[in-house]
Amino acid sequence: MDSPTRNGVAVQRNASGADPLASPEYFRDPYPLLAAVRSGGPVQRIRAGNGRTTWLVTGWAEARAALADARLSKDTARYFADRPSNRNLAPAVSRTLLATDPPDHGRLRKLAMTAFTPAAVARLEPRIRVLAGELADALAERAEADLVEGFAVPLPIAVISELLGIPEPDRAAVRRWSDELFAAAAPDTVDRASHALSGYLTRLIADRRAAPGDDVLSGLIAARDDGDRLSEPELVSLAALLVVAGHETTANLIGNGMVTLLRDDALRARLRADLALLPAAVEEFLRHDGPLTVATFRYATEPLVLGGATIAAGDVVQVAPGAANRDPARFDAPDSVRLGRAGGHLSFGHGPHHCLGAALARVEARIAFEVLLTRWTDIRPAGHGPDSVEWRRTRLMRGPARLPVTFVP
Repeated sequence: MDSPTRNGVAVQRNASGADPLASPEYFRDPYPLLAAVRSGGPVQRIRAGNGRTTWLVTGWAEARAALADARLSKDTARYFADRPSNRNLAPAVSRTLLATDPPDHGRLRKLAMTAFTPAAVARLEPRIRVLAGELADALAERAEADLVEGFAVPLPIAVISELLGIPEPDRAAVRRWSDELFAAAAPDTVDRASHALSGYLTRLIADRRAAPGDDVLSGLIAARDDGDRLSEPELVSLAALLVVAGHETTANLIGNGMVTLLRDDALRARLRADLALLPAAVEEFLRHDGPLTVATFRYATEPLVLGGATIAAGDVVQVAPGAANRDPARFDAPDSVRLGRAGGHLSFGHGPHHCLGAALARVEARIAFEVLLTRWTDIRPAGHGPDSVEWRRTRLMRGPARLPVTFVP
């Protein structure tokens, strides 16, 4: 990379001037590229092919600080209010809980948290186990199967759909729209998917309002806190966030974890022999190859200094949990998988925007790995093996597009 400077801070870009976070190398394996950026300092400016620049935070300490810094706003509606744009994202997708600041964020989060308390998640565990077992039974009927298509994606889709009361016939369309929201370099596809998902959820909420059921969506419609309740736009945006974040993160966590396990026969055998190690394995998979490489953007509401970089008011800042989770200043031998490390990964964020469904994702992943490791004598990579995985082409999320495996009965 050549690195021009601005205010004494390197601006990272590759020789062609293209966005390094949209390169084929990044989609295949982002970690060497992110490490190269971090080697120039924990907070670096990178330039996209369109000439725009953003601050990329790759150091662990700086990423953790940025995630909790109130001067870095997530209010995207305010940011874009006086900026021309050709985008046509549905408000329900562009103005979710992720795109609000306190005090609105705290109010919305408090109302939504009723669905994700530890007790609520614990009640879901038996049903998650049944769903995982049914998917494994279907896989067992085949000599070879794609773990992404046959397990990693449909499990969290089924869980979040049951939580929200999404009927079975609608789930394939909901999954397609959610996938399209992360399409790389395809803004028209993203915009269309946002309106399709928003329109569907608006109709579903109207149905639940007329005929409430025993599901989270009906509970959110009725949720109150000191007389406060969610408005119609807030309900739609929260439902959209739960659909997308509720399965994307977990599907990628399961997929990435299985890639790691398929590359390590000894670790696979160790976990199969001692299932009590699975919670620690889930945490290490989250750190080593988590589902979120780069977080959604923030912008500075006032000048600030972060990691030695002077950030001006209005500058865009993106935290890279994937880079921070492999910062050698925080983690010893960060590219290695080691169970029992001290905590501290940032895959679920930190501060006010810490992932609402983190506890649910952990339970789903633990059950998924248990079922996949114990249903057969062994599970092994098919075709060219896990080193030739086809990865999804998305800048923010990290997960395999396909993961062919065979089973040892």
